[in-house]
Amino acid sequence: MMRILLFLATNLAVVLIASITLSLFGFNGFMAANGVDLNLNQLLIFCAVFGFAGSLFSLFISKWMAKMSTSTQIISQPRTHHEQWLLQTVEQLSREAGIKMPEVGIFPAYEANAFATGWNKNDALVAVSQGLLERFSRDEVKAVLAHEIGHVANGDMVTLALIQGVVNTFVMFFARIIGNFVDKVIFKNEEGQGIAYYVATIFAELVLGILASAIVMWFSRKREFRADEAGARLAGTSAMIGALQRLRAEQGLPVHMPDTLNAFGINGGIKQGLARMFMSHPPLEERIDALRRRG
Repeated sequence: MMRILLFLATNLAVVLIASITLSLFGFNGFMAANGVDLNLNQLLIFCAVFGFAGSLFSLFISKWMAKMSTSTQIISQPRTHHEQWLLQTVEQLSREAGIKMPEVGIFPAYEANAFATGWNKNDALVAVSQGLLERFSRDEVKAVLAHEIGHVANGDMVTLALIQGVVNTFVMFFARIIGNFVDKVIFKNEEGQGIAYYVATIFAELVLGILASAIVMWFSRKREFRADEAGARLAGTSAMIGALQRLRAEQGLPVHMPDTLNAFGINGGIKQGLARMFMSHPPLEERIDALRRRG
């Protein structure tokens, strides 16, 4: 509940700060002087409502979407010794992390991966791929599970949803300001909103959305180091390093995790050049080095 309240409080603060900033810089007067009749306060509230609503909705259905998109099978009654061990390990790690036992599942994928999701740290889902279970040792699997439990205990799902809500708001807000400016100032349209408004708004949303994604992914990479640290505390530093080294050895394998879950998987794949700005995970070498420095 506290994280949801923090989410809403942060959203309100964003609206107020942006409104005050625009007023202090005289942006309202500049727009009016150029024939743009746009109520920025109402526009900001409108964008905040829709930006945060989309982010919150995605957060609340995240478990259901994860199960559907990955074909995850929830372990309700363990049928094998491996499933029994998996449930017992997650229960132990959850207890040590101070959270309620999440749902545990296995999804059919050859690559070694895992993810955690859910709207609340006491109502989460942790799932591992079949490939990870088949090729990793139990110590390495435990370290991966500890990493995912770390995501849950740190409240990373809510935190990233909060950041996404803020980003959504500003993308929608500034895209519509740009659209109005192009329509009224450049094309001198005086009757409602012309085609220039819609074209410019869509184009601005695409460009700003791409730039905003880089910000969200930067936060995601920072959060990944914290989950590694949590994994090291719960399963041991050597086990966590060993699991990351095994993942590095399999880096050539494609990652088939849905985009909506990539940020919460343990393995996010690799990218080169400018694409590195849009990586949800830091390079495995950096994560291993960080754990080694931690000792």
